[in-house]
Amino acid sequence: MLPDVDYHLFGAHVRFGPGCASSLPAELRALGCTRPVVLMQGRMAGSEAWRRLQEQLRDFDPHIVDTVPQHGSVELVESIAQRVAELACDGIVALGGGSVSDTAKALAMLLAEGGTLADHATSFTPPSTVSIPVRTRPKLPIISLPTTASGAEVTPSFGALQGDHKLLFWNRNVAGKTVLIDPDLSLGVPIELMQYTAMNGIAHCLEGMYSRHRSILSDGIALQSLELFARALADRSLCAADQRAHILLAGHLSGLVLSMARTCLHHAICHVIGARHNAGHGLVNTIILPHALRFNQPVVHEQLAPALALVNRLSGSQHQTMADWVAALVQDLGLPARLSHLGLADADLPAIAGQTLTERGLALNPRPVANSEDILFILRQAL
Repeated sequence: MLPDVDYHLFGAHVRFGPGCASSLPAELRALGCTRPVVLMQGRMAGSEAWRRLQEQLRDFDPHIVDTVPQHGSVELVESIAQRVAELACDGIVALGGGSVSDTAKALAMLLAEGGTLADHATSFTPPSTVSIPVRTRPKLPIISLPTTASGAEVTPSFGALQGDHKLLFWNRNVAGKTVLIDPDLSLGVPIELMQYTAMNGIAHCLEGMYSRHRSILSDGIALQSLELFARALADRSLCAADQRAHILLAGHLSGLVLSMARTCLHHAICHVIGARHNAGHGLVNTIILPHALRFNQPVVHEQLAPALALVNRLSGSQHQTMADWVAALVQDLGLPARLSHLGLADADLPAIAGQTLTERGLALNPRPVANSEDILFILRQAL
């Protein structure tokens, strides 16, 4: 059983532990919020967990938006922003996974800065220039109650789908001001989805350990996160509740790694596939990760050596690379390992490879990506 966590850091308050969601009303009052907008997906809207939270929020008369789609949506954010402003909502509650957290951040950005959401997106100029618009107007505080291992509740980055392209953003003022990580809220989330999002969290850690923005701080947190993920996914002695708790806490730590070190080529590919083919981000991560790791392996062996030693010790195995460990883990869990599982064919891959060249993750990848052929090679290995 993991111990509860309660900490304040850089203006944010984070709690982890069963039942901590019950402190949501107190956290809203501490932030001065009198009428929040609450964002979620349809599945959560019909859950017993939401029924209990809704009862606690009765005095706040919240505005409920329960139609957040997978990957978020520029159209949704722009369509609800005016109504949220008219109601004078003074806080945003994000109840759910990464798509909900990203939608909350996008809404906070648009309400503060005006215009269209695309006006505030980052841009990437190959090979390594990322342009981030300066947006400094005060943002509504976000209170996040994550139910998956996305880690999005603590990151200053977010994305929103526009057509078949995912717009990406970065702003230091949109990370959650309060984060309540309550394992009880995830009980309605299928365990397969929890495992997919765990693979996404593992990717945050491994990319963070070889990103050009890595540091001694991000490395240390990445190793702690990886240990929790490895125990959650491979320790058969854990009960279902403890497995979920390990995944959620590990996901939170992986979000801290992402905030510090950011992501690289692997996530760039995943963003494109998810946007073009409406595939879940965690699922795409599960499929692509071992192949992206093998591409980078020639230049990241030293950086990933501590992670490899950790997982080999925990599993009692002798994997030669982190790619081997990830592939073995995917097989052991019975998770999809091929892009063909998503319905993709070889004819789909050149367009994915070409669009990935426009993704900002390439800027921090330790092995330069010379052209779309490098990406196409990875995709064909995953097909």
